[in-house]
Amino acid sequence: MSIKIGDRLPDAKFTIMSEGGPKTVSSDDLFKGKRVVLFAVPGAFTPTCTEQHLPGFLGAADALRAKGVTTIACTAVNDVFVLDAWARSRGANNEITMLADGNGDFAKALGLNIDLAAFGLGMRSQRYAMLVDDGIIEYLGVEDSPPEHIKSTAEKVLASF
Repeated sequence: MSIKIGDRLPDAKFTIMSEGGPKTVSSDDLFKGKRVVLFAVPGAFTPTCTEQHLPGFLGAADALRAKGVTTIACTAVNDVFVLDAWARSRGANNEITMLADGNGDFAKALGLNIDLAAFGLGMRSQRYAMLVDDGIIEYLGVEDSPPEHIKSTAEKVLASF
C-alpha cells in the first residue's frame, strides 16, 4: 500500500554529501518541525529527471521559499556520489538537498518503489512530489509511469498551498 495525504513519513536514513564527505541523516533531521518539498526521481542523469523535473524545482525555489518552505529535497535510488555529481552538474547543490536512498529502503517504505529492470535500471523510486509539514504529507502527486511529468511538477506543488 502506498503512502497518502495525511500520513506521517516513515523513519528513514538517507545519505547526503557534506563538506566532510558522505553523512547519514534521519527523516527526523530533515522533516521534524519543518515545511519541506520532497520530490523523487527514478534516476539522476536520466532524461526527464534532468531536463524537466529537477529544473522545475530549481526555477520554483524562490516561490516555494516565499510560501514558507524551509527545504527543497530530492531523493533517488542512487548513491550519494552520483547525486552530488548530478546536483553540481545542474547548479542545484546550493538550492536542493540531495537525499541518497541507495538501497531503495525509503521508496519501499513509502510503497513508491518500481521495478525498472526491463530498462536496465533495477529497483527505483517512482516519480513523485510531496509537500510535508512536520513529517505529515499535505500534498502528494505520483506519476503513473516513469517518463511522465504531470502530477509531480513544482507548479502542482505550488498550486497545493
